[in-house]
Parts: sequence; structure tokens; C-alpha cells
Amino acid sequence: MSIVYLNGAYMPIEEAKISPMDRGFLFGDGIYEVVPSYDGKLVGFGPHIDRMNEGLSLIGIDFNWSAERWREVAQNLIEKNGGGNLGIYLHVSRGADSKRFHAYPEGVEPTVFAFVFEIPAAPVADKNAVKGYKVSTTQDLRWKRCNIKSTALLGNVMHFQHGYAEGSNETILYNVDNEVTEGSACNAYIVKNGVVITPRLDNQILPGITRLMLLDILRKDGSIKVEERAVTMDELLDADEVWLTSSSKEIAPVIEIDGKPVGDGKVGDVWQAAQALYSANKFNY
Repeated sequence: MSIVYLNGAYMPIEEAKISPMDRGFLFGDGIYEVVPSYDGKLVGFGPHIDRMNEGLSLIGIDFNWSAERWREVAQNLIEKNGGGNLGIYLHVSRGADSKRFHAYPEGVEPTVFAFVFEIPAAPVADKNAVKGYKVSTTQDLRWKRCNIKSTALLGNVMHFQHGYAEGSNETILYNVDNEVTEGSACNAYIVKNGVVITPRLDNQILPGITRLMLLDILRKDGSIKVEERAVTMDELLDADEVWLTSSSKEIAPVIEIDGKPVGDGKVGDVWQAAQALYSANKFNY
């Protein structure tokens, strides 16, 4: 039986209830985060909470929990659910109003919800042991504020379903200028001639925490060059390696795009080196 947190109390998930008038339910009016943990050790917790607070501010939800309070909830949920490799889902919606009305209501208490779910063991930095991803591509048709980690995820869900229906693990998106934006649930990268290249952050792209950590780790180490710039679809299809990152995937190597191999169709050496560096440093954030 899974134990969850809802508005100040821990309870079995079967007992958790919210109002049907909650704006998170009616409008997707909220912000969420997913923080990975391995044997009770949280990865990137501070940056995740910073991003949540930024998202809440951008959509005008007045909510001021400290990182320490969020950490207490996360650690309690890990303990109450038996530990192991867990993702911690943190969610704040604007709360329940007395009517359905588009404008932000006043005097409404936010709804705070959190639960945990099992995630795979952390990837091993061995290109011969990891299974590469197969992805599809399609034009990015989501809204123009993808930098906000909103609970209104239907656009992402539809794009993920596009790839899933084709037997892919993910969908990489591109804009009207034929430039890569991101995956439906992750950030995207190419590797060319040993250089790791990823689209620069703007309103089309979620500022991923794994992305933030990975780029910082690679730059501090210095053995792998990093660039942030526009990446065209032609460059994606001609890359030596392609990666995806997210909190639950860490660095996922892509070996096939739209049925065609990436590079030689095998997981690459640069991925192996980057994953080793990430694994060695990820608990420092």
C-alpha cells in the first residue's frame, strides 16, 4: 500500500481525495517536480525546488515552503514507502474554488500533493550493457511557455503517444524553423566530432535539472566540450551520438531515429564517458 502526502497529512493513496473544483483538476493550473532518489539519497533536490518556486511565481501561485520543508516531506515518503530507488512527485495546484472561472481566484489555499513511485536502478556507464532508445520525430505543437513545468501536460502526452504508437521510447520535437526543441518528456542533445551540443534554453524548452547538472559537470571536468546553440534536424540525423536526459532516465543514449540508425547504431564512447562523470557527481547537487 502506497503512502502519499496531501495537504498536511500522510495517508494510504486510496484515502487521498481532492475537490472536483480544484483548479489543478479543471485547468491543469499547477506546478510539479519529480526528484529521483537512490537508497534514500536525493539527486538535484535543491535545483528541483528552485525550479518549482520559479514556476509557481511565474503563474502567480503564492506558496512559500522552504527547501527544508519539502525535503522533510520527501524523506518521510521515502521512509514510509520502504526506500529503494524512488521518484518523488511533488505537486502544488492553485487549489479549489467555489466556481469554474478562468481568472485566478483570491483567498484560495493551494493543494499540496506528493507521492513516490519506483524508478529503475541508476544507469551503469557501460555502453555494452545499456539498452539504447528508439525515438520518433514530429513538429512541436505545444504552447509557447514550455519553460514552465506545468501540470497541464496534454501537449506533451500527445507527442509522447505519437512515438509510443510507432513503437518508440520517446519523441523528439522540432519547431517551424526545423530546429530541435526537446523530447516530449526530456531534453535532447547531439554529439558531433566529440562535442556535446544541446539547444539553448528559451520558452520552447524546459530547463531540465539533469540538463543543468550534466552541463555543469562536463564543463567543470573539461574533458568533453559542450555547446549550447540551435540544433537543426539535419544535424540531429547526421549526429555521431544522440542523447536524452531527464530525472528518471539520467543520460539515455539514442540508437535509432525514425527507423534509421544514429551513427553506427550503437551506444557511443562519449555517452559512456559522460554517464561515468554524471554518476560520480550527481549527489553533489
